[in-house]
Amino acid sequence: MNIDIQRVTSQDKQNTALLGHVQYVSVKSIWISSMYTLAIIGGFLTFSWEALAVFLVTSAFTLCLGHSLGMHRRLIHNSYECPLWLEYIFVYLGVLVGLAGPIGMMRTHDLRDWAQRQTQCHDYFAHRQNMLRDWYWQLHCDVKLDHPPTFIAETRVANDKFYRFIETYWMWQQLPLVVVLGLMGGVSWIIWGVCVRVMVSVTGHWLVGYFAHNDGDKHWHVEGAAVQGYNIKNLGLLTMGECWHNNHHAFPGSAKLGINDNEVDPGWWVLKTLEKIGLVWDIKLPEDLAKRPELKPEKTQPTASTTTHTQDSTLITNSANNQHG
Repeated sequence: MNIDIQRVTSQDKQNTALLGHVQYVSVKSIWISSMYTLAIIGGFLTFSWEALAVFLVTSAFTLCLGHSLGMHRRLIHNSYECPLWLEYIFVYLGVLVGLAGPIGMMRTHDLRDWAQRQTQCHDYFAHRQNMLRDWYWQLHCDVKLDHPPTFIAETRVANDKFYRFIETYWMWQQLPLVVVLGLMGGVSWIIWGVCVRVMVSVTGHWLVGYFAHNDGDKHWHVEGAAVQGYNIKNLGLLTMGECWHNNHHAFPGSAKLGINDNEVDPGWWVLKTLEKIGLVWDIKLPEDLAKRPELKPEKTQPTASTTTHTQDSTLITNSANNQHG
């Protein structure tokens, strides 16, 4: 039996996450290949400490505020509430990461999430192949299922004129940043603030996904799921908290990803700061979520702060929030 999630439903008994083929996508490949080429060649020719600083600052803003808080924790999982104007800013910064537009991100995330929750799924969704092949698949290709499920984005996103615009022209959203960086610092700032940043961000996103679905710490097990998530130590700061993927598979509706002691989660720090000044509210935590009978703790429990997260407490996400990346 297929397991549905919020935006992805199996309306046909033939829907399967297992059968399909990986297909080269020229636009996707040209996009990332051009960024790699400009970043590697241009980055070498234009390096300066100023340009490196631009790369670090723009990466921090787009990855933390954009990808983690805007795209993932807000748009995809609705794990907190904020004013629409702030959501727009965060999601726009998420588009600048260079992965896809807002609806494209939701579709990619949710289809992978749906596939991983089935009893079997294609290697593309599970990152089962060797690193080189998986890199090629994820950055240059897409999977075409023989009998795919139905994806329907919620009306508030699908009919939003701003989201529809940046979805259609998501690659072109780098241009305003190109102009600003060019005026402020010239070609080197453009190369490092756009090309190097996009190359590193997209590659890093793939790497974290690869390792987080293959090996690491595991405190929770989702029974019946084809793919489990793992926590990757020591990457909390670099990934803005996105490396705590076993936690996220267990409690996908939680706005806090680093739920155990010593799990660094910069995205959570920013959310709590915004909550203090009234820009964020209704932040969801594991204890706010409904029970999932398929979620079982591993025999070796994590540190003290998580020992209360047991199946006897009223945690664990309901079907409306039942998504993971």
